[in-house]
Amino acid sequence: MQALSRPFPGSGSYLVRTRPSSNRVGPNRIIVKCAYGFESPAFPLGVGSNRADWQSSCAILASKVTQEQSPTQKHDGSADHVAAVNGHKAAVTELVPIGNLGSSDNNKPLPPKPLTISDLAPAPMHGSQLRVAYQGVPGAYSEAAAGKAYPNCEAIPCDQFEVAFQAVELWISDRAVLPVENSLGGSIHRNYDLLLRHRLHIVGEVQLPVHHCLLALPGVRKEFLTRVISHPQALAQCENTLTKMGLKVAREAVDDTAGAAEFVATNNLRDTAAIASARAAELYGMQVLADGIQDDPSNVTRFVMLAREPIIPRTDRPFKTSIVFAHDKGMSVLFKVLSAFAFRNISLTKIESRPHRNRPIRLVDDANVGTAKHFEYMFYVDFEASMAEVRAQNALAEVQEFTSFLRVLGSYPMDMTPWSPSSCLRED
Repeated sequence: MQALSRPFPGSGSYLVRTRPSSNRVGPNRIIVKCAYGFESPAFPLGVGSNRADWQSSCAILASKVTQEQSPTQKHDGSADHVAAVNGHKAAVTELVPIGNLGSSDNNKPLPPKPLTISDLAPAPMHGSQLRVAYQGVPGAYSEAAAGKAYPNCEAIPCDQFEVAFQAVELWISDRAVLPVENSLGGSIHRNYDLLLRHRLHIVGEVQLPVHHCLLALPGVRKEFLTRVISHPQALAQCENTLTKMGLKVAREAVDDTAGAAEFVATNNLRDTAAIASARAAELYGMQVLADGIQDDPSNVTRFVMLAREPIIPRTDRPFKTSIVFAHDKGMSVLFKVLSAFAFRNISLTKIESRPHRNRPIRLVDDANVGTAKHFEYMFYVDFEASMAEVRAQNALAEVQEFTSFLRVLGSYPMDMTPWSPSSCLRED
């Protein structure tokens, strides 16, 4: 591939440095020519007027070189077939064998054909070909949530929640799907703290019914078990059922449910069972000793979808907006903040308080009673309105008057998927 540098000051030409390619077609080597520059008569090899055209040409030409290695090539070294880009056929510029570079009358290589808009493949549809990060290993409930949020996506497992955030920030993945609350276990505080620490935006939510199973290696019977391992919340959600089953086992916590199943299978632990999903049993070759062992059938986990850029809020469907704020005057201001939503008939779906990390203690000096110490809090609020609505904009404008810090985490479509405890599908 040619390396291209910018022109020297006062010069209308580009400095081009070539490197021989290792791809061969017959006896000749193929050199790929691609350049980036503005339209200029002084630069006849330009293939576009902006960086996007240059990047597109590089991708298409690279695809061309790969296809030149197929056995169906012409014996004369020409390259006049059509390359496939993102599954679509697109015309590409011709590749000139090194041996033919001097065959023209002026001993100059032929300029590549400029790309047009028809050469570019359409952008992927919503949810297709996306890389989605989640915490856990294959078979985790977070993986099922990622598949529900973005069907046909490429799920990328991460060992920690913060790694999933970083995967999106570093462009390793396009989205992240992470849990924020469970109907039985409550809020997942770690992810609320990470939402404030990182600059990602909430672009959607998905609610996933949780269906726990008791898994063991094939041939193992329940009476031979001595311990059960799983995520701490999964163990708590199945505590009563395990007791009713008469299992005298020790409970041990691990990082995630699917990881517990993987651990039992990898180490061939025949005295240990895991609480995980039915999909985890299929992936790791385990048998289901008991199905649906959660104490409450209405066990649902809410996940949020995170992206580098926010989506455009709309008013043609139900939207939810998530914010976080702090104030300097203690809890007395909270009533004024909440009244900004009540006066505009905006329903709150969640309010969560977390200690202020940078300023955890607030001192109040009173000559009569002395000095008092109070915790400072950050408040996370979800309300049912889109930022495209005037009432939501006015409410936040009023909230900003009473707060020292206000940030919109995202305005996104609500998950309106119907479900009932009796008909919960095992999506895990």
